[in-house]
Amino acid sequence: MAAGLVIGALLLPLDGAVADPKPTIAQAKAKLEKLNDKADKVVDKYNTATEKYKKAKKTFTGLNNRYKSKVAKVAGLRAEVVGMAVNAYQGADMTSWTTMLSDADPTATLGSMALMDQMTNERAQVLAVFDQENRQLKADKEQAKGALTEADKLRDEVKSEKDKVLELIKEQEKLLRKLGAYKVGNPNSTGIKYTGSASGNAASVLSFAFAQVGKPYQYGGTGPGGWDCSGLTQASWRAGGVSLPRTTWEQWAWGAKRRVSLDALQPGDLIFSEGLGHVSIYAGDGKIVHAPQTGDVVKVVPLSAYGRRLVGAIRP
Repeated sequence: MAAGLVIGALLLPLDGAVADPKPTIAQAKAKLEKLNDKADKVVDKYNTATEKYKKAKKTFTGLNNRYKSKVAKVAGLRAEVVGMAVNAYQGADMTSWTTMLSDADPTATLGSMALMDQMTNERAQVLAVFDQENRQLKADKEQAKGALTEADKLRDEVKSEKDKVLELIKEQEKLLRKLGAYKVGNPNSTGIKYTGSASGNAASVLSFAFAQVGKPYQYGGTGPGGWDCSGLTQASWRAGGVSLPRTTWEQWAWGAKRRVSLDALQPGDLIFSEGLGHVSIYAGDGKIVHAPQTGDVVKVVPLSAYGRRLVGAIRP
């Protein structure tokens, strides 16, 4: 008995610790569900930051181009003003008082006076425009500089959110591979044919979405080889002739006046999860088509198997 105890003691790890038991499949799935919920929100923050950056960059580009155009215009006006000054200094002005008064023809003199007055007015206008453009130049430069600063700030925000997404994806992939549930997907999948009851633009929406079935979920994905949830809904409704914003939050806000009851869903309606981290498309017959999460593919599943609490739906 004593010998058995000694042998047992020798077989224990040197630090006396017992190895942690491996998580059960149920525990792993529960952890994965929490990760997916968290990833939904982080990916949407990443998408929102990306869209803000794109808009800020576009604003900067427009302002900067306007500034450059104005620089060129001011340079041209400056050259014109300098030319007028040089002509006046060199006495090259054919309508100067000396030239005008030496004219023996009174009629010609009156004509010269009118011409001088006209040229003086034109010069005054050139000088006024030059002054105005020159004043605006600095303001435009400062505005463009401010837009660039905002774009740079948002770019940093995008990078920060992207780093968080990448960390979450690592955790998700690790768990999925342990569960043997990781799906690579096929970026070139031709999907399946939609044969449901939808009509009109909703039929176009669902035909497009069903054609994406089998393609991998990809955070920030807007196709054609991979999709995230709101990227898929945006592209699908674009095929139906409706322009949706990019992110889940924006789509929900956009549809504020288009809300429909979850008890009155029609094919093509967008269904949002609680917390607005995920969106899917109602396909009819109690089914949805969506891009679920990392390690999965665009798929058609029963709404009852959605796995997320719902907050509402909109009809674009």
